[in-house]
Amino acid sequence: MKIGIANDHHGIELKKRIIEYLTKHNIEYKNYGCDEENNVDYVDYAVSLCNGINNKKVDAGILICGTGIGMSIAANKIHNIIAAKVNTPREAFLSRSHNQANVMTLAEYTENLEEILDNFINTKPSDEERHKRRLDKIRNLK
Repeated sequence: MKIGIANDHHGIELKKRIIEYLTKHNIEYKNYGCDEENNVDYVDYAVSLCNGINNKKVDAGILICGTGIGMSIAANKIHNIIAAKVNTPREAFLSRSHNQANVMTLAEYTENLEEILDNFINTKPSDEERHKRRLDKIRNLK
C-alpha cells in the first residue's frame, strides 16, 4: 500500500511524525503537503492528494489541517473519495471497515497517532451486506 500525505501550514509537525511511522513500518508514501509555515489554503492540498488517489499514484491518503474538518469537507467533494475525520483509534478502524474510507483526516493535535495509523492502514473493508448497502446509498447521493 502506498499512502499519500497532505497538510496545510498547521500539519507540518504531525506529518513528520506520520512519515517516521511509515518509514519505520516500510510503508511507501508520497508527500503532497506543505512544508513551510506560510499560510496556505488547505483545499488545494486536499485536491492534490485526492487526485493522486483517483489517478492511482497512491492507494489511500491522510490529510492534516488545524481541525481536520476543512480537509474532510474538501476531500468529500471529490469523486470516488470517502474521507473520514478521525479522532480515535476506533474511529480509524470503523472508517475503513464499515465505511471503506480511502482518506483519513486528522487535526494537528491528534493523540494516539500510532494506533490510529495502525487501524487505518491495516483494516480491510467489511464484506457485510449492511455496510455495502449503506455505501451504495452514499455513492448515489447527488
